[in-house]
Amino acid sequence: MPVITNIEDLRKIYERRTPRMFYDYAESGSWTEQTFRENTSDFAQIRLKQRVAVDMSGRSTKSQMIGQDVAMPVGLAPVGLTGMQSADGEIKAARAAEKFGVPYTLSTMSICSIEDVAAHTKNPFWFQVYTLKDDDFMRRLFERAHAAKCSAIVITVDLQVLGQRHKDLKNGLSAPPKLTAKSIANMMTKIPWGLEMLGTKRRFFGNIVGHAKGVSDPSSLSTWTAEAFDPALNWDRIAQFKEWWGGKVIVKGIMDPEDARRAADIGADAIVVSNHGGRQLDGAVSSIRMLPSIVEAVGKDVEVHLDSGIRSGQDVLKALALGAKATYIGRAYTYGLGAMGQAGVTKALEVIHKELDITMALCGETDVKNLGPHNLYIPQGFGDPSVLL
Repeated sequence: MPVITNIEDLRKIYERRTPRMFYDYAESGSWTEQTFRENTSDFAQIRLKQRVAVDMSGRSTKSQMIGQDVAMPVGLAPVGLTGMQSADGEIKAARAAEKFGVPYTLSTMSICSIEDVAAHTKNPFWFQVYTLKDDDFMRRLFERAHAAKCSAIVITVDLQVLGQRHKDLKNGLSAPPKLTAKSIANMMTKIPWGLEMLGTKRRFFGNIVGHAKGVSDPSSLSTWTAEAFDPALNWDRIAQFKEWWGGKVIVKGIMDPEDARRAADIGADAIVVSNHGGRQLDGAVSSIRMLPSIVEAVGKDVEVHLDSGIRSGQDVLKALALGAKATYIGRAYTYGLGAMGQAGVTKALEVIHKELDITMALCGETDVKNLGPHNLYIPQGFGDPSVLL
């Protein structure tokens, strides 16, 4: 067992172990990848305020996310194709999150289905949905999520059209993947990964194939995918989905105070400040830079969460101190999953929890709920994106 001290250690193992097609899918952004890079680099601009001679015993990272008790305010974000990073990956990630005491969000574009994950876990998980045009499919998707006892849905609102990701196109990564001689040759070098995949029957999009109209097998998936997303999405449609679901709703993909206000007005239980990990609009401002203005706009009316760019417990602390109620990790746990399966997801959570706990102590705080701007040195104008102009 290698010594894992940070998330980067997991990424390096993940890169060696996983086929290039699926590694690039996770570790890339759209176009020039400027936003993908700045999601992480902007965290480094914020400095921490050290305090000493403070009683640091009895520390707690426990909190709540939309009323759910959590071991720390860090959820596992919805990530598509995790069942190709490691066989039955969604089940492994959900189990790790359940045992650690944090929320797991299953993506609509998962390999394991809602029913698969429900059958292998005990606690309710969250389910992410896209804003698709097919009303019948969407209603049945909600019904399946209810039957699986999902406790919340996460509506992704920033994928009306797909941002171009050069690496995916060059690797032939689509739905289903277009395998090339190069990608097949690369997969053949990933023997442990290949043996795991041979041992599972779950290799296609379990929530789509056999459920969406006209999608009876993987070969018919590409046509459905090209036509499914709704470019005419508006707030009335999002409100309609909320009504159909009838339970707790998190709106993910908010990057503007006005959009945050609209999400609060339709009664969202939480919003997620997120630019889709830099995978949609390249050139967009980083999530952490947009967070303060969105918290100021709606923080008293709706829980504000943050996604995109978190690679450490220190990043989590900075987001919480800037006003986020909670955060999410996507790539960080995907690295762990691809590197070491369920144990790797657990390791990613352990690393982030330890970093959060120790950093909190060295900042002179004993309760994660007491973090605030007083714990930070914030660059002038950091929370005002107009200074970039």
